[in-house]
Amino acid sequence: QVQLVESGGGSAQAGGSLRLSCAASGSTFGRYAMGWFRQAPGKEREFVSAITGLGISTYYADSVKGRFTISRDYAKKMVYLQMNSLKPEDTAVYYCAACVGGGALTTGHAYDYWGQGTQVTVSS
Repeated sequence: QVQLVESGGGSAQAGGSLRLSCAASGSTFGRYAMGWFRQAPGKEREFVSAITGLGISTYYADSVKGRFTISRDYAKKMVYLQMNSLKPEDTAVYYCAACVGGGALTTGHAYDYWGQGTQVTVSS
């Protein structure tokens, strides 16, 4: 079992920054990939970013590439999403997810565990 708890959401002005954090439980944190997804009101959940178990590879949606950075801290069992140059269209609930069994990290179906989500609101 893996439990995920997000934090760090809030409000920001366009052009500003926020950093989301995701705390993971369990002793095998380094064995599974982690991802961030988001869901805006009235829209489907979409992939934002992912990082492999060893942190060697990272993936980003085109809409956030160059603005967002994913990272992980193995000692703290944390995953972060640094969001810079925020835009109003980044407004959404952001979810942290863990992929234990493998799969395409850009799809939600690959993830086995999800956090409760944290709201990010960007005003123009």
